[in-house]
Amino acid sequence: MGKPYITRAGYDILHKELEYLWNEKRPDVTQKVSWAASLGDRSENADYQYNKRLLAQIDRRIRYLRGCMNKLQVVDYNAQQAGKVFFGAYVELESDDDESILSIRIVGGDEIFGRSNYISIDSPMAKALLGKSEGDDATVFTPKGQKLWYVNKIAYKCPDWFEEQEIKDHTLEPSDDDIAKDEQEFSEVDSKKLEQEYLKSLIK
Repeated sequence: MGKPYITRAGYDILHKELEYLWNEKRPDVTQKVSWAASLGDRSENADYQYNKRLLAQIDRRIRYLRGCMNKLQVVDYNAQQAGKVFFGAYVELESDDDESILSIRIVGGDEIFGRSNYISIDSPMAKALLGKSEGDDATVFTPKGQKLWYVNKIAYKCPDWFEEQEIKDHTLEPSDDDIAKDEQEFSEVDSKKLEQEYLKSLIK
């Protein structure tokens, strides 16, 4: 099985998040944890408990990003893709049912970031569209049945007819579920191990 695909832009977003968490967010929260711990009884110290959980969230996210990025394959645009739907394509579709227009972009599952007009390369619609040209039709099979779409337009640079949506940031605020999983949080040894592994990855 090959590596999951990601666009260059999507990879850059993940890399930017990783750099921010490691170089800015984590040092800041670590300092707050140390300060709160110095105040005394940790069991009744709200600042300590909150920031300790937040630090565990950050460490989990860093570990996820590092593991994810090591497995991904960046796919850049190739001129041979012109005129056909492949990975990274922007596609304008028209429904056979009511002539409604739908504009989407086909990307990797790790770079959707909450945007409703970005769809995974592994989705039923993306699979039905791959290899299609303008003017072709595509039958999309879903659990709710099948639907016919016509391919109106294809582009590989963001076109005027595609509305870029705001990227939804990954939340790091501790939730009730996180509080219930305190015993699963990283220990100091785990955090140091994570730091050592990350530093090693920078010099490879």
